[in-house]
Amino acid sequence: MPEPAAGAPALDETMLAMDVVDTIRHADRLVERELAGTDRQARLRERLREIYKSQGIEVADHVLDAGIAALEEQRFAYTPKGEGWRRSLAQAWATRGRWVRFALAGLGGIVVLWGVYHFTVVAPRQREAAAITRELQQDLPRALRAEHDRVLAGTQEAAVRADAARLLAEGEAAARAGNLAEARARRTALADLAARLAAAYSVRIVNRPGEPSAVWRVPAANPRARNYYLIVEAVDRDGRPVEVPVTSEEDGRTARVSRWGLRVPEAEFERVRRDKLADGIVDQPVIGQKAAGSLATTWTVQTTGGAILSW
Repeated sequence: MPEPAAGAPALDETMLAMDVVDTIRHADRLVERELAGTDRQARLRERLREIYKSQGIEVADHVLDAGIAALEEQRFAYTPKGEGWRRSLAQAWATRGRWVRFALAGLGGIVVLWGVYHFTVVAPRQREAAAITRELQQDLPRALRAEHDRVLAGTQEAAVRADAARLLAEGEAAARAGNLAEARARRTALADLAARLAAAYSVRIVNRPGEPSAVWRVPAANPRARNYYLIVEAVDRDGRPVEVPVTSEEDGRTARVSRWGLRVPEAEFERVRRDKLADGIVDQPVIGQKAAGSLATTWTVQTTGGAILSW
């Protein structure tokens, strides 16, 4: 057997140094305690000598020093190469009991959150979108056609029937384009037109104590002029008020009212004023008739049709 090379440690000393490293590595408390000071190597050497002496083994100082140095240099530590993913997989499998619980808990939380979001946000939006689609494709076209037919059934006036046809075409086009607001507006306009055609009422001068029957106004555009109005109301055959759309000529505002000021010539204003002053009542209060099937009112007085909503 060949002799060891000059300067190389003997095999038994190398093995002993490895044993020293292994002893230190498996003595965690010893390492933590003895390596904490500035003279840690000297104190660690003494402790190691005591450990080996208790086992009946004499270890030279240079062997202990070699073991300590080897531990600090990680000389005898095993580092796997080329199998990192396999080692990680093995560690994951070995610790599966711990991380699987966390994974399942996290997955459960995600499922709960998704369920809450779905039922509080996604599902209502889907129902709303489905309702809008159904309204645009089915409900509105059917309602538009029904209101259009009501108008045609209620009048023979060509102008009114043409207006109804225009509203129907505009409403159907808006529904096809997905314009919900415009389609609804045309349906409302057709319903209002049908209701106005069906209404029948009389227009009479207000003739009650303490309430004016006629007023005059100074227009803002011409302070030298006066505009004259009869205060009138629409009532059905039983005397109940009927609301009709009236547009003010002073500010252009339109409102549904049962009472308004109807503009008349000064002569008509004076006739009514003198009539009421004579005995406190207006002898012929009814001055207009609106028949079903027509939008026009037949007047028994001269009027421009202008109106005011306040006085």
